[in-house]
Amino acid sequence: MTEREQYTPGPAREAEIRKDGDKWTLILVRELRHPPEKVWQALTDPAHLREWAPFEADASLGTIGTVKLTWAGTPKPLETKVTRADAPKVLEYSDIRWELETFGGGTRLTLWHCIDRRFISWGAAGWHICFDILERLLAGEPIGRIAGPDATKFGGWQRLTAEYAKQFGVESPVGHPKPRRVEA
Repeated sequence: MTEREQYTPGPAREAEIRKDGDKWTLILVRELRHPPEKVWQALTDPAHLREWAPFEADASLGTIGTVKLTWAGTPKPLETKVTRADAPKVLEYSDIRWELETFGGGTRLTLWHCIDRRFISWGAAGWHICFDILERLLAGEPIGRIAGPDATKFGGWQRLTAEYAKQFGVESPVGHPKPRRVEA
């Protein structure tokens, strides 16, 4: 069995949700053993993103401008504007904000993602898995992207979404996530 086939997500980590008007924001923090510059490259370089992120980009996210993102499970790319790219500290595009802080010998990575409240536990579980894969990629032990509909097939998906739903005090959605539709 390969490392990828053996992968099972660990327990839900502490996460936060915030409501601002009709919008909900999912906030996830992960402490990585790698310097901000290396993490920044993984967040912005299309070749790195293909290995861990829930989307592919047709150009670098490291500069302000328009890129096309193709989210896992969706056939059509979406034009997305990178509105802030302060390497290696802050990256903003669409409904996502990344903050990188030097922490110990590595990086504290914070994701702020505006998301439909009905699917917030799925979003948390999906990003949790992506972060696990990112950690392996940064350590030089890539196992390949596990995102979108593929993530729901891995052992632990239902448990992880239920744990995040309980943490957030929301109902866990039933079924499998549908392809993402986002307006840039």
